[in-house]
Amino acid sequence: MAVDLSRRLVPDGLWELVAPLLPKFTSRPQGGGTTPVDERAVFTALVYVLTSGCAWRHLPPTFGVSPATAHRRFTAWTEAGLWRRLHRAVLDQLGARGELDWTSAIIDAASVRAKRGRLTGPNPVDRGKKGSKLHVLSEAQGIPLALAVSGANVHDSQAFKPLILGIPAIRSRRGPRRRRPVKIRADKAYYSADHLTWLRGRRLVARIARPGIESGERLGRHRWKIERSISWLFGYRRLTVRYERKGSHFLAFLGLAAALTCYKKLAKLTT
Repeated sequence: MAVDLSRRLVPDGLWELVAPLLPKFTSRPQGGGTTPVDERAVFTALVYVLTSGCAWRHLPPTFGVSPATAHRRFTAWTEAGLWRRLHRAVLDQLGARGELDWTSAIIDAASVRAKRGRLTGPNPVDRGKKGSKLHVLSEAQGIPLALAVSGANVHDSQAFKPLILGIPAIRSRRGPRRRRPVKIRADKAYYSADHLTWLRGRRLVARIARPGIESGERLGRHRWKIERSISWLFGYRRLTVRYERKGSHFLAFLGLAAALTCYKKLAKLTT
């Protein structure tokens, strides 16, 4: 049963993408030290923590990895930038198959409660309780392309430019890599003269609801796609309440969740 669970969490196709991206293990010149653990087992344990939402200390021993080892490797891989590179690797596979819709990009945000740590703040829609905010930019069909984390009291618009600039250069079916959508869609929280000017300067078409003039209903034909994307991410229970003290660790879990979300799309194409 443990083997079946591990294969469901990390199928062979996903591991083929992950393995080349892992930092290489280097033995100590003087010898001795701890025997390196199986990297696939460690990665599977991390996916389990993300999926189940369990605390590190409750990691089941069936994975063959101790909680301390799993957390230590998670920290090392986070510092090495693994999750961003994995997300981009899966996006490259989708882009090469022509499965990314660049007609528009959609931006939205959602808040979660936070127990502690940096990149937190009083949530104005949750009676001032401490929280963090997830910022997500997707392509036209809801595949997440760029991510960010901030305190819950940070206005959504503060992540507008960083998300657009954070779109990676992704492989396309033909021609060079691509990172520029045609349109940028967002609700009225992102509307400002500065943003409109900034988008024009980058030859991006703005489709942002104007406060007091347009309701969010016109955006609704597209908004549900980014809302669905965020619900996909919240399907990973470790993201529903933030327990990580370090903001970089919470962003790491978000990046891994985005990579897994994209891989599910890729897996449907290869079955």
